[in-house]
Amino acid sequence: MLRSEKERVVEQLAERLRSTETLMVADYRGLTMPEIDELRTRLLEAGARFTVVKNTLTKRAAEEAGTTEVLELIDGPTAIAFLEADGDPVAVARTFLAANAGLFRLPPGGAAQLELWNDAELAVARDLQRHAQFRLDFIEAENSMGFHAPQEAARILAESIDLSRQAQIALRDPGFRPREAQPGSDAIRRIPSSSSP
Repeated sequence: MLRSEKERVVEQLAERLRSTETLMVADYRGLTMPEIDELRTRLLEAGARFTVVKNTLTKRAAEEAGTTEVLELIDGPTAIAFLEADGDPVAVARTFLAANAGLFRLPPGGAAQLELWNDAELAVARDLQRHAQFRLDFIEAENSMGFHAPQEAARILAESIDLSRQAQIALRDPGFRPREAQPGSDAIRRIPSSSSP
């Protein structure tokens, strides 16, 4: 990239940093180019423009714009999602989380205060996590008291892992419904959310 092009990129980025009220910084490490393109499209639908710029240019632009708090978030392969005036910050954060759980970076001190989930959405994940933890606690207690059935212990631990994974999915996808337990399992057939009758 020529020096004049770099200066133009820094100037444009500095202007965006000055004029944008809300932005989110992400680490795109591990994402392929098609995944980055898909993420860019989904973020655009949520009202954010996803920009990937070299860190050195981003740092220069942040210094020029006087937005030094952004400098603390720039580490490794970094991209910035600039929210439009009508953008949905919760949808943008969820899009980041769905793409990669480790992608989303918050400013030090948690300056980006977003309510990502409401109580009804959290209820499903909490119920699943409770059931997962119960199985884990059961195996821990029983094995300490002489429960020597390794195959049954492995089966119950696998259920615990499965329920924990379903809880993670429930947080990423509000429309997710837990699947039924495998035939022959003593697990609850359908894990209802706390909000369901």
